[in-house]
Amino acid sequence: MEEELRRILSNPEFQASAKRRAFLRFIVEEALAGRAARLKGHAVAVAVFGRDETFDSQSDPVVRLEARRLRRDLDCYYVEAGSHNPVRISIPKGSYVPRFEWHEPVQAADTSRGGETEPGGSYAQSEAPGAISHSPSGARLSMKSLVVAFALIAALGAAVAAGWYLTAGKENVVAGSYANEPAIVVLPFEALTRDEDNNHLAEGIRQELIGDLMRFAGFRVYSPPVGGEKAATAEPVKLARDLGVAYVVTGSLRTGPGELHVATRMFDAATGQVLWSGTYNRALTPESLIRVQDDLAGEIASVLGQPYGVVAGDLKLRAATPAVSSMKSYMCVRRAYGYRRGFSRAEFEPVLGCLEEAVRRDPAYSDAWAMLGWLHLDAGRFEFFGADKLQDEYQKGFQAASKALVLEPDNTLALKALSSINHYMGHYEEGERLARRAVELNPHDPDTLAQLGWRLAVRGNFDEGIPILNRAIERTVNPPGWYFHLIAVDLLLKGDFERMLQVAQRSAVNGSAVSQVLIAIAATELGQRDTAKAALEELPESGPIARDAKAFFRRHGSTDEIVDAIEAGLAKARQAASTPED
Repeated sequence: MEEELRRILSNPEFQASAKRRAFLRFIVEEALAGRAARLKGHAVAVAVFGRDETFDSQSDPVVRLEARRLRRDLDCYYVEAGSHNPVRISIPKGSYVPRFEWHEPVQAADTSRGGETEPGGSYAQSEAPGAISHSPSGARLSMKSLVVAFALIAALGAAVAAGWYLTAGKENVVAGSYANEPAIVVLPFEALTRDEDNNHLAEGIRQELIGDLMRFAGFRVYSPPVGGEKAATAEPVKLARDLGVAYVVTGSLRTGPGELHVATRMFDAATGQVLWSGTYNRALTPESLIRVQDDLAGEIASVLGQPYGVVAGDLKLRAATPAVSSMKSYMCVRRAYGYRRGFSRAEFEPVLGCLEEAVRRDPAYSDAWAMLGWLHLDAGRFEFFGADKLQDEYQKGFQAASKALVLEPDNTLALKALSSINHYMGHYEEGERLARRAVELNPHDPDTLAQLGWRLAVRGNFDEGIPILNRAIERTVNPPGWYFHLIAVDLLLKGDFERMLQVAQRSAVNGSAVSQVLIAIAATELGQRDTAKAALEELPESGPIARDAKAFFRRHGSTDEIVDAIEAGLAKARQAASTPED
């Protein structure tokens, strides 16, 4: 282990700063000395970053941020320079205790023979932090192996699966949070206006983009060594295949007098197909340089990484093909995202069962636990298993989401789930606190913004909540209907029924019963009886709104003002719809 530490620190391709190198040396030496239990944020801050005994991780996140960067440094090192090292050092998320793993690569068989193969070494996870694990030939298969197995089923499957996670014939598997998540590599951006300042700006945007992408759950992000010969000369798609990733992001920039032009593309590493491209123009001054760099990186990361973004859309298409339709835990989480666009009762139980199996199969997969928390919350608030099961389902959801947060304290999906569950349990302040924490961690994710905006607006804080919801909508390619509901309610309270109807109709994309209620209320106020009647007819006759609309909206944490306005508007709409026309 000490030799591996020396090997890493002496290698020029290990990109960590001096402080992060000291961080790595400290935690490895402490673990090897039997003091792993001391490796908490406070101890690291004092020993490595020069903080005093008053250090507070809540107000000073230096250890957490540098740990994230150090994990990325290690991942990048093991992609290339350290790919054949006999030992691998990693730092599991949510901990500062290093993990040591033996690397025993298995030679890839010739897949053209149709036999079973495991193309690359499999890294078995240690049973305890700081322990050493071996990867015998019978160890759990890596996702790369699963992909190759699918590829052997059919030629079409091979063509599609080739770019999925880690490609065949590569001798090392890149360690990540979860082996079943796809990987993205962000290559160095090219400065078309060739001077040192533009080179620094190009690299600055790329590094910010990597950092912003890492805030999104569901995939791993890698960077080749900066300035490395391979990164500078290889074709982007070929390099991505060599690195064993699913997607590759490239970019270029040029500057003119007072302006900056950036072009970005994302490729499918298996086929070379351009999945997305974007161009961005910004005014550029010395004073705005850092802000422009941050804004551009955040905007690009949002387009690519959000739950309904480019990567998610491509994965959804792949999931419809035979080659990937049986992908396990990761695809369960993606299915859950799809279900949560419209909360369809028909989709609920299959997705719930899939997630329950996922956490049994991969008990350390925090995203699956977080989504399971969401599903149990839905079972309660939508009465999928009956009104008498509501509190039981809330408690199950709370336990699952709490488990996710224990596994990964900075997981925004887990924070959002626990925020929502606390809200529905009546813990409104805690729900808001967790939602704000999620936005702090990932301010570029529209879904995270929408969760906070909804939470604020439903409790009557429209002045802060509505602008946040509008920001989420602007950043989402195809926003789910619930993003619009509280905006329509705000317009109801203001008496702006024309705009309310427009917003409510936009929210009805997924057939939501709440959308139909809002349409009926607005249409009635505008004298559009047929529209109101049609909306009321869309409401399920035996659903919770039909049984007791007031209780339904109160259950969602709505204020008395909101509940009373909806109850009065719905009663008026029903009366108007049932009155015979003259």
